[in-house]
Amino acid sequence: MNVKPLKVLHVVGAMNKAGTETMLMNIYRNVDYNKMQFDFISYSTQDAHYDEEIEKRGGRVIKLSKTNSIKEIYNAIKKYGPYDVVHAHTLFHCGVATIAAYMAGIKVRISHAHTTLDHGNNFSRKAYFKVMRLIINHFSTDLLACSHGAGSYLFGKKGVAKTKYTYFPNVIDYSTFLSHSHIEVKKFKVEQGLGKSIIIGHIGRFIEAKNHAYLLEIMKSVNKRNPNINLLLVGDGDLRQQIENKAKREGLLEKIRFVGIRDDIPTMLHSMDVFVFPSIYEGLGLVLLEAQASGVPSVVSENIQPEADLGLGLVSKLSLKEDPEVWADKIIKLATKKERNISKIKNGFERSGYSLKRAISTLTDIYDTNSGGAYEGNIDRLL
Repeated sequence: MNVKPLKVLHVVGAMNKAGTETMLMNIYRNVDYNKMQFDFISYSTQDAHYDEEIEKRGGRVIKLSKTNSIKEIYNAIKKYGPYDVVHAHTLFHCGVATIAAYMAGIKVRISHAHTTLDHGNNFSRKAYFKVMRLIINHFSTDLLACSHGAGSYLFGKKGVAKTKYTYFPNVIDYSTFLSHSHIEVKKFKVEQGLGKSIIIGHIGRFIEAKNHAYLLEIMKSVNKRNPNINLLLVGDGDLRQQIENKAKREGLLEKIRFVGIRDDIPTMLHSMDVFVFPSIYEGLGLVLLEAQASGVPSVVSENIQPEADLGLGLVSKLSLKEDPEVWADKIIKLATKKERNISKIKNGFERSGYSLKRAISTLTDIYDTNSGGAYEGNIDRLL
């Protein structure tokens, strides 16, 4: 007897190469397509990094233009479904997605927290957050969070105390980072003119949260102490040109390599002697897991969630209130201490629950629950 695969609709901003999206692709690449299939709602009309791969794997990328339209999501569910699950990853906007899913009769409706902060200083934003938190808690059958800090932020303390709340660690295919090609690393360094210099690095979008401006201040201090150290910046984003201009003004441009978005992240990490992660806020910090899988010592801000430290002795935490010189001292001390214990790394990932096998098993259990309470209604009556 042929059993139809579970159909899951993920609601995302766009499937570009970032933490949440990469985690979803890590899972998607390893599910049994005879048992589970993913589609994605994207709030971008532009092509995204993973769109082509999703379609090659049999999934759809459904591009919507109105981010706060319940009706658009409802219509997409009806047009491209039937779906067994709607799984939203869009912070407080998850409330819009779960209402639409409820109206469309979807029995499993998941809101997933991935960050610990959004810009909500004005009254209207705070009111929006409060209303959406209530909606999310009411219309979601399941609440997932990559860290307890992210869960508390999106769902509130009462939300994380509910039985439908699950701590779901972000996962990577850590085995792809354990080994690397010395030839590829050497080739990359030669191409970038890095030779035998010490390399400190950062991987992340050029957005305010990643704190590239402070990273340049750290680099100024590092460079004063050791001019043989270079900074490798992997990623792209709205603030990239601004950061490049600042680097030029500070006389750092010769010491920094802006390499954009890369597919060879293991090579990037194995090229680094120290990974630096001075984020203003993070839901977890997926790239920090990748750095630990690569055996790279990391210096991170106090805003990195504790769940991201696997206890391997590779993560050093500093406050952003410290002078850049303090960060520079720590980075220089760690630059000669890169050691890799593959067995210890493997055990750390498995012990902390950051394994793809466990993640897929957990998601399958949640997706298969078939919770009740859905309402097959006319969306026009609600709007």
